[in-house]
Amino acid sequence: PIAEKNVVTYTDAGYSPNTLRIKKGETVIFKNQSSNSMWIASAVHPTHRGYPTTGGCIGSTFDACKGVQSGDSWSFKFDIVGTWKYHNHLNPGDIGAVVVE
Repeated sequence: PIAEKNVVTYTDAGYSPNTLRIKKGETVIFKNQSSNSMWIASAVHPTHRGYPTTGGCIGSTFDACKGVQSGDSWSFKFDIVGTWKYHNHLNPGDIGAVVVE
């Protein structure tokens, strides 16, 4: 099995860790362990254009494009160096960041 290093867990308290540092080209797994759905999306709400690759469903490809149910996960590969903020589109006050080096 693949070592689970780049994991962000979403609980009813928000994202943990709030900021995750990774290397360019690595994939982050966002696990939903909250009691609600989460929709990972690039900042800024509601345009989702913070991550520069366009496409996806609204603005950026860094967008789950739907609610991820409790117990499920969604992953995204980061190919661009920078600090990429994100939020839960279904609860925009829950935010985090991935720092790609």
